Amino acid sequence: MRKILFILSLFICGTAFSQILSSNLEKKTIALGEMNHLVIRIDNPGEGQVTSAPKNELLPFHFEEVKDSIGQNQNLYERRIEFSVYEEGKFTIPELEFKVNGKILKTIPYDIDVINTAQKADQINDIMKNKEVKLDPKDYWELYKFYILAALAAIALIIAVIIIIKWGRKAKSSPAQATNQTLKELDSLKKKKYIEAGDFRSFYVELIDISRTFIAKQYHLPADVLLTDDLIEVMKKNNTISQENEKIVEDVFLRGDLVKFAKTFPDQVTMEKDFRDIRDFVKRSSKDLEFENLRKDV
Repeated sequence: MRKILFILSLFICGTAFSQILSSNLEKKTIALGEMNHLVIRIDNPGEGQVTSAPKNELLPFHFEEVKDSIGQNQNLYERRIEFSVYEEGKFTIPELEFKVNGKILKTIPYDIDVINTAQKADQINDIMKNKEVKLDPKDYWELYKFYILAALAAIALIIAVIIIIKWGRKAKSSPAQATNQTLKELDSLKKKKYIEAGDFRSFYVELIDISRTFIAKQYHLPADVLLTDDLIEVMKKNNTISQENEKIVEDVFLRGDLVKFAKTFPDQVTMEKDFRDIRDFVKRSSKDLEFENLRKDV
């Protein structure tokens, strides 16, 4: 007898403190857009967290959740969902899983019939007749101002593109401008009187720097970054500079390198000649460009 009482006590205690899940669906047949309610309860969840799908994501795709509220304490977990369906047909709420203290609990599935209560003979009347409203220019501006501004912006963009295509392709500096600028720099070098003072090193350093800058602008060759030997090789392969001008650049640049490293000491006559040759080369550069353009046309 004591054993029977003991077993009954264990069963009653286990039942009293176990988690029991129950669910209730208000209606199994609803009209299109009609509100329905699903309530899920779990008894004795304890202090553990009940885990399930996030709010407004518990029901399948066709069910439009309007409200999803959750309440929980040690004795009861309750989740109330208000939903509606906007498609006619038969839909199923499948088993919904809830995890309580590591244990998975599932609801029973529900089938719901969604019907269209409207009849073909039903007449649909407006609540009130449409009214005609007169609009003034300000009202039209408020309605269409964004379209007008967008159209003006598009027109401005088209005009800007046309201007860039028509006038933007002009070179910022013409060959004549590069020539005149370099001749002015050579005149400034001449006024420093390096030749008369015998300062051949300063003379050749500035003369070659001016020449390199000119070649880079006028012929679009990387003369400002290449070593002398590499520049000479590029000029010969490029064929843009005439052979006469190539010979002048080669002689002056090689002599300038020797002067920089104190391997040669040119006299005043040599420096005067190198200055004149570079000046003549700058003046004749336009003929090289004219010949190059003719060759491209052919």
